[in-house]
Formats: sequence, C-alpha cells, structure tokens
Amino acid sequence: MLTSKEKSDTKRLPMMPIRDVVIFPHMMTPFVVGRESSVRALEEALATDKKIFLSTQHEATVDEPRPDEIYQVGTVANIVQSVRTPDGNIKVLVEGVERGKVLSVTEEEGFFRATVRTFAFKVESGPQVEALLSRVTSLFEQYVKLSQNLNYETMIAAIRVDDPGKLADTVSANLQLTIEEKQDLLEIFDPIDRLQRVAEMLDIEIEKLNVDRTIQGRVKRQMEKAQKEYYLNEKIKAIQKELGRGEKSEYDELKKKIEAAGMPKEAHEKAIAELRRLEQMPPMSAESTVSRNYLDWLLAVPWKEKTKEIRDLKFAQEVLENDHYGLEKIKERILEFLAVRRVVKNPRGSILLFVGPPGVGKTSLGQSIAKATGRKFVRLSLGGVRDEAEIRGHRRTYIGALPGQVIQMMKKAGTRNPVMMLDEIDKMTADFRGDPSAALLEVLDPEQNTSFQDHYLDVEYDLSEVFFIATANVLHTIPAALQDRMEVIRLSGYTELEKLEIAKRFLVKKQLEQTGLTPETVEFTEQGLKTLIHHYTREAGVRNLEREVGNVCRKITRAWVQTMPDKETKKSKEAKQEKTTVTRDKVVELLGPLKFRDFEAEKNNEVGVTVGLAWTEVGGQILQTEVTIMEGRGKLTLTGKLGDVMQESAQAAMSYIRSRAGVLGLPREFNKHLDIHVHVPEGAIPKDGPSAGITLATSITSALLNIPVRCDIAMTGEITLRGRVLAIGGLKEKLLAAHRQGIKEAILPKDNEKDLPEIPENIRTDMKLHFVSSMDEVLKLALEREVAMQPLAPVSAADIVARIEEDRAAKDAKVH
Repeated sequence: MLTSKEKSDTKRLPMMPIRDVVIFPHMMTPFVVGRESSVRALEEALATDKKIFLSTQHEATVDEPRPDEIYQVGTVANIVQSVRTPDGNIKVLVEGVERGKVLSVTEEEGFFRATVRTFAFKVESGPQVEALLSRVTSLFEQYVKLSQNLNYETMIAAIRVDDPGKLADTVSANLQLTIEEKQDLLEIFDPIDRLQRVAEMLDIEIEKLNVDRTIQGRVKRQMEKAQKEYYLNEKIKAIQKELGRGEKSEYDELKKKIEAAGMPKEAHEKAIAELRRLEQMPPMSAESTVSRNYLDWLLAVPWKEKTKEIRDLKFAQEVLENDHYGLEKIKERILEFLAVRRVVKNPRGSILLFVGPPGVGKTSLGQSIAKATGRKFVRLSLGGVRDEAEIRGHRRTYIGALPGQVIQMMKKAGTRNPVMMLDEIDKMTADFRGDPSAALLEVLDPEQNTSFQDHYLDVEYDLSEVFFIATANVLHTIPAALQDRMEVIRLSGYTELEKLEIAKRFLVKKQLEQTGLTPETVEFTEQGLKTLIHHYTREAGVRNLEREVGNVCRKITRAWVQTMPDKETKKSKEAKQEKTTVTRDKVVELLGPLKFRDFEAEKNNEVGVTVGLAWTEVGGQILQTEVTIMEGRGKLTLTGKLGDVMQESAQAAMSYIRSRAGVLGLPREFNKHLDIHVHVPEGAIPKDGPSAGITLATSITSALLNIPVRCDIAMTGEITLRGRVLAIGGLKEKLLAAHRQGIKEAILPKDNEKDLPEIPENIRTDMKLHFVSSMDEVLKLALEREVAMQPLAPVSAADIVARIEEDRAAKDAKVH
C-alpha cells in the first residue's frame, strides 16, 4: 500500500471561525452567519472567487475569537448559496473542497485573512487498499443499521466511492462524535491513515450502540414484568372479592385510619386521593413507597387530639416557685397569661420570647410552663439553622423528602396544643437556600398560623393552639418583623443572694444525687458557696456554678472511694464515710487557686483612672478606663480594642472638654500641644457602645486638671457635645456587676430613674445611686475635689505637663 504526496499549494483566503461544527471536504453543509467579522469575510469571498477558509474555534462561547483560539487546520470551501434573512443574518450553503493548514493570519477591514497551505495526495490502488475500503464500508453499514438517526438508503449511496480520502471524510461527517474527535480526523492529511482511524472509531461506536440496545431490551423486559405483576395482582383481588375470602386489605385499614383521624376537609380529600393513587401503583415501585410515606405522615400528625389544660393558678404558682428561685416579674407575667387563658373560652396560642444571658433558666422556664399547664413539652433547637426547608419541609418531588421541624415536633408531641420551645432563635442564619426566620413569620403570627402550610404535607395545618416560647441571648440578631410577632420578656442575671439560694435549693441537691453523695455525708457552707460564686465563676446565670459544684462533689467522691478496701458491702461503705464540710478553704483545696479575683479598686484616688460599667451578652461587667497625657501635637490615641461607637464617644467627650476649656481653667488651645492616650484594659476583648461617654470624659478631665477620680464610685451614661447625660440600656445587669464587685456608689443618667423599680431591693439598699442630667454634675460627684466652674488664670500646656511630672515624681518618692 503506497501513498505519495503529489503537490502542495499556498492560498490567501478570507477566514471564518465557525462554532459547534467541523466541516469536511466533499460535504455540503448549511449554517447561519451572524457575527460582523464573519459577515465581512463572507462578503469578501462572494466578491472574489467564492472560496473561503472555514475553521472551528476552540470555545463556542467566545464571540470574537483571536487567531490563537481557532484550530490551525480547517477546510477550503466553495460558497454554493447565500441568502440574507430579515433579522440581518445570512444563511449559507457551502461545499468542502480540500483540507488546509494555516501558515499565518492577518486582520483586514474587520475580518481575518489566512495564508493556507493545501496538500494533494495520490493513493495507489492495491489489495490492501481495497480490503480497507471494504472493511470501512461494511462497518459503516452496521453502524447505520444500529443508529436511529441516519437514513439507511441515503448513507449507503453516499459511501459507494473508490476514493479512500472521500470515503473517510463522508463517514467522519456522519458519525456521532464530539467536536474534538472530528477535528482530530480533519487534521489527518494522509487518506490511508485517516481511513484506518475511521475504522477504529467505527468499531468503538458500534460497540457502544450494541451496549445501548442490550440495556434498552433489559429495561423493556423489566417493565413488561412489572405490568404483568400488576395485572395478576388485580386478578387476585377480583377473585378474592368474588369469593368473599381473606382479611381486609391494607388499603381498607388505611382508609379507616383516614376517616378516624379527624382531618379537615382539604386534608381528608387529599388523603383519599393519594390512597386511590396508591391502589393503582405496583407495590414494589418507587412511587408506591413515596405515596405510602406521605399517607403515614398525614396520619401521624395530630389533627384532633388535645391535652386537657390545667388552668389552676395556685398549682401553676407552686410549680414555678418549686422549679425556680427569684424571677418574680417573669413569674407574674406567666401567671397573667394563664389567668387570661382561664377567662377566655377559645384563647389563641401565646407567643413569648425570653431574652437573657446564658444560664438564667430560659429553657427550664418553658418546661415549668408545660408542667404548670399540663401540656406536652417539645423543644426545637434553631441554633445554626440556615435552610428554610428546616421549617417548611421539602417538597415530595425530592428523594428522601420530609416535613419541616415544626410538623415533626407536632408529631412528637402527639397533641394539637403542646408547649413548643424554639430555642436559640437568635442563632439562625440565612444563605442561598433561603431564610428560616422568614418562614417563622407565618408560624409565629396568630393571624396566619391557623393555616400553616408545610411543603411536604401540602395541606393547611392549624398551629393556633400551640403555646410557642422562643429563647434568645440577644435581640439585635432577630429580624424586626419576627420580634414584632412575639412578646419580649427579659431575664436579667441573678444577684449574689439569688445565686446562693439557687445553689442551696437546687444545684447542690442535684449534684449530690449525680455523684452518689447525700446531704448527710456532704454539707456546703454558705461561705463555701460564696467562694464558688465569687472566685470560680463569672456569669449572669448559674450554669458554671452548677458545674463547679459538681466538680467539688466528684473530687469528694473520688477521695472517699480511694480510702475504701477493694471488697466491701454497700452498707459498710455508708457507715464508714465521714461527713465532709465544704468551706472556703476546702473549695480552694479541691479546685486549686482562685480563677477570678474581686475587682480591686484603687486603694487611693488616681488621676485619669475611672471605673465604668458595661453590658455584655453574659451580663454586666466592670470597665476601668485610664488616661495619660504627654507633650505632643494634639493626637488622641484610643486603645483596648474599642468599637466605632465607643471611639465616637471618646471624640464627643474630647469635643465637650475643649468647648468648656475656659470654664474648666484650661488654655483654649491646650489640645495642640498635648497628646492624650485613652486605654481600656483587657485589650484582647472587643468593646463598643455609647454608655462609656461620661466615663471617658471624666478620665480625660481628671488627667487634664490633675484632680484624682474617686476610686469608690462607678458610672455609666452617654454624653452629648453639650454635656448632657443620656439614658442607657442594661441598667440592672450593670448594677448587678457593680454590686458583685463591692462598689458602693454609682452615677447614672437621670432618664434611667424610671428603671429603678426593676433593680433588686438589696442593691438599692446597699448602693448609693446618683442620677444626673449633665456632665457638670458628674464631675462634681466623681472628682476628689470640686472643679471651679469659672474662668481662671490661663495655664499653658507646658504647665500641665510639668504638673503631671511633679505629681508622678512625688508618688515615686513616696513609694521608695
């Protein structure tokens, strides 16, 4: 078999990149031209000899490909026909003439012109060539018979040729190949090599078609078998019905359950329709399983079952008192709700939101409400939920679809009127799958939840009798629309006395039981519990306190067990166990060094050091502010990881002091020659909020005037540029923190005086509270000596710095 290259030729032709098609020589191919550059190339070819070079581009999505984004081998074609359509495009019919390889490409007048080299090959006939032609022809006939996309007569007529190159191109153009595979065939110039490659590809494609035919036959047989089974099952049912034999079918049982479920009309009709569909399905089909699961869920959800509600206020009060100490206002609100439900015949479901720091008893309050009213209690944790389908469920079209968590909780409760706790509602997030808080809007709206629609059940379900209780640590992460649907009840942190009583009544007893101890063998003294509260926990609630009590009990149990012999009866164990009294020293011995120390207020009044009060998610906190002054150019430095709002408060305080410079006895341009550094210790902890305004202003004023700040007084309040003191939030938590740390006086905004009834009685008794409305009053109370609020002799910045240095030197000398 011999192949010889006869000649090569070089041509310059207009070049058109084409998409999603490879054009072979000897083939007639129609396509539409729409790109401006392609239209110009086509018009140039029509204006000359109607020859154009067509080459496929690499990526079909590129509208204006560069030369390096177009294959280098294409086809020289004759334009047989071209017609312009009304939309501006051109329909073209071309006939491939010969292969060509691009040598160079230039851009002329908005289109590409390529220098193309073409090759002509002469094939000498012989037995090997004839055998190859016959093999390819035979394989292509098999391929056409197996394929359903090609006309047999047309294809057989097209391949009746003796030219190997033409045969290879004809077969290549009609094979179901990818663009890359067809391009590979186009780039083979030698006719014999190309024909051999076509034969290999035909073998592969025929094998694929044979496999497809086998699979289709198997699927058809399985479908025929399923139809046969369905027909025979129907025959058996008919025969049994005629003979009156056999037990009632599963479908009859399902129908009975549907009738007895007490569903509303819409749900009943849907259940009956689904049951009829189920009867028509083959028992082993996938659709049958989906339909049966749906019916099971419809029947599992409580439609008419209700728990008889206990409306005895005396009993409810006893339950709340036994389960929780303190929280008097919260208990009053809960009893008010229960009183209304006793008077109103058909009350709507109540929706409460308990907001407070961790460990104050929000979740256990919900359990107590369920116990007091005799209802079932279910808890749905919303922390980290970010998919709307968690609330509303998935549609049945999805594999493994289930109802949402609300319907699942109703099934778990088994009644229409449970107490449902939506725990950690402030921890929900949203992503591309939807916003679960938006789905809760319908659940928690008394006007809408009578007809709540789960995506899976796809029928209306009445949630109006459910007592919803949501819990959260903070409010700002809950959308306003969702907050509007709930009555917010705030739970502040416990006082020291409340924690002590809770430990005595609940925590010690619980931990003794869990560690195998008894009150006869272990006794916690009041001083020991106070040590745990003060020096081993820092929290608004009692969760860590319970953990530390348990830690003490476990260590006592371990010490007791280690002193016993290996073999001993239970009776002798109890007899030999000595009573352990947990005192302050015993706590330190068991738990090690103190984790927290009381806030150590400065023993002496210091210049520029002020005690502030802050609110955090876990309760109130003491915040000490320090200010120092240096010679400089008027720079105000703020450190301690302060947030934007707190930094703005510092700027407002500074502006107030500058505006009052003359009255305070400061030079009017003191800030131009001094650098002021404000630092809030515990720099790794982020701090923000406007309530530190008067604290910052007091510290800066103290440092500038060199007047010490009283060390036994704390303060909180927002400051304006005019020196007004504005109201703040979290007053109870802040005063609890101050009381915990032994501070005896506090300066508070006048507008917060209305919140005084919410402050525990022992705090109002132990602490002296000053309510102020202006910064002048704050300075009068906080500074060691009163500021003369009148113009004084001008003092230079250098004098201020010198005065500070003298004061520091005097202190150093005193220390030495």
